[in-house]
Amino acid sequence: MSYFFQGFELIQVKGLKRFVLVPLLVNLILFISAFYYLFGEIKRLMDWMTASIPDWLSWLSYIAWPVLLIAVLVLFSFIFTTLANWLAAPFNGLLAEKVERHLSGQVMGSDGLTAIIKDIPRTLAREWRKLVYYLPRAVGFLILFWLLPVVGQIIWFLFCSWMMAIQYCDYAFDNHKVGFNQMRDVIGRDKSSAFGFGAVTCLFGMIPIVNFIVMPVAICGATAMWVDRYKAHFK
Repeated sequence: MSYFFQGFELIQVKGLKRFVLVPLLVNLILFISAFYYLFGEIKRLMDWMTASIPDWLSWLSYIAWPVLLIAVLVLFSFIFTTLANWLAAPFNGLLAEKVERHLSGQVMGSDGLTAIIKDIPRTLAREWRKLVYYLPRAVGFLILFWLLPVVGQIIWFLFCSWMMAIQYCDYAFDNHKVGFNQMRDVIGRDKSSAFGFGAVTCLFGMIPIVNFIVMPVAICGATAMWVDRYKAHFK
């Protein structure tokens, strides 16, 4: 859990700020566009529901608002995170590399534009691998989310926490050419750290305005976790 908050410190480190900029800009553009669209859709949906409900059931609108808002936030969090990670994937890997260099003092590779462009197919293939892992499980857990009050929401949150740990820890693992399945096995043996980090990332990701800085913060924090807890497994 503390690694996520360490990420806030790392994004302010001189020499790392310029590598934080691209993920931040991607998040900011998506954030503004998504929220403009999102709240327009919520208003239209609520207007339709209000017009459809008889007067004697008008009190249901007070229940519908928070339920609808939670549902939209869950869906938005998924779409927003997926798009942001795909668009910023090559730069996220570079940020993880620079954070690791800052923390360990070890130089890993070239940080030029040519190296970034060369890495795009590999990084996008890795994002696709994560999406293939995520989607079928997300469908199953979303069904439980709607069918099982309270329990379904807890299960969904735990799943999202696990996915946040996988998503952001993976950049450092991938920089060292560690396979996706091997990465999952390693962090799966350290579930308390993985779920703690992922849970905090999820919570901050659901806070409007704050969530647009979550991606670079989480990358920095997850890389710090890699250096402290996982890197030694691959020496």
